[in-house]
Formats: sequence, structure tokens, C-alpha cells
Amino acid sequence: MLRVTEIFRSIQGESTYAGRPCTFIRLTGCPMRCVWCDSEYTFSGGEHISLAQVMDQVKLFGCSLVEVTGGEPLAQQPGLELIEALCAADYEVLVETGGYFSTESVDPRAKIILDVKCPASGEAERNHWPNLERLRADKDEVKFVIADFEDWVYAQEIIKEHNLIQRTKAVLISPAWGLIDLQELAESVAGSGLEVRMQLQLHKYIWGPEARSV
Repeated sequence: MLRVTEIFRSIQGESTYAGRPCTFIRLTGCPMRCVWCDSEYTFSGGEHISLAQVMDQVKLFGCSLVEVTGGEPLAQQPGLELIEALCAADYEVLVETGGYFSTESVDPRAKIILDVKCPASGEAERNHWPNLERLRADKDEVKFVIADFEDWVYAQEIIKEHNLIQRTKAVLISPAWGLIDLQELAESVAGSGLEVRMQLQLHKYIWGPEARSV
């Protein structure tokens, strides 16, 4: 059984897949408490649903792209079985993980979007650094949520130290909603000399800041 907060269809709001129709499976529970978290409602509650029921709901939405997210999708052992089942059913599978749990056991057919926590999150010391060594240049993406310019300096150091430009499909610089000046960050990103991608949370610009985080 999986503990699920919600299953819904929308468009992908972030990453290089932004704008594409996508089914989201949001699993319940997360061990991290990032200060800027916009999905705190996933920390508790949820509904226990069988793997077969989840697969049936996903099929009804008719999207080839499926994201397993949370909360933290790797916090539940059955989450790994769900990812494997989705891959076996020929879905294009994204796994959005906060980086606390190891990605070693994730089905290699899935694509990892790894969130590296910056200092302003309050959780930077809990990053599981071996995950960065497993990133694949043809599939995986890494995201840094930037709440202030100290975060941006930190992100640049990690990008260079771990050779993330070459190691990943994309490095995503994601400003925390309402916490940092977008123009100043954009100018700094443009002048950094790094082949990174600044991204905005598309769903919030469409449906408003209270829109479900995707």
C-alpha cells in the first residue's frame, strides 16, 4: 500500500519538462522541513491506496509523462515499486526528490530531478552527497531553490565542486517564490558564465501563488 496525498493532472511547472501535460502522484510524508516549503500539507494525512489502484488512476488521465513527487517520494519503500511499475508500463517517469534519501535503488529507467538544499532552506546539512555521483548526463537534472544571494553563491560552489554541468542534463536555478529579486538573480545568473537554466514556477504564474507545487 502507498500513502498518497493526491493524484492529479496538470502541466509540468518546472524543469526542462515545463509546459508538458503531466500526471502527478504526490506521496505523503517528508523528513525535511525546508523553511520555504510550499507543500506542507503533504507532511501528514493522505490515503492508503494499493499500487494497482494508483496505476488505474494514472491510466485514466492519459498522460505519457508522470511525476512521482511528495513530500518525499523515496521516504516510502513502496514508492520504489511504484516507480518501477510506471517504467514497466512505458510511462516517461520523473522522480522529484529532496536529496535526503539515496537514489541508488531507483529504477534506472526513471529520470531523477534532485533538489540540492541550500543554506536558507535550513536543511543543507542533510544533503546526501553520494546522490550527486549517480546523476546521469543524458537523463537527470539537479535543482537549487534560491532564497537569497548566499544560496546562489553556495549553489555555484556546489555546481563547480561536483562538476554538475557535465554530470547532468540540466542544472536548474529556481528562485523561492517571493523571497528574492528575480531581475537581480537573472542578471547574476546571466553573468555567471555557467551553463545553467533559471526557471520560474510556471504553475504559480498561471493559477496563483497558492497553486499546488509541482
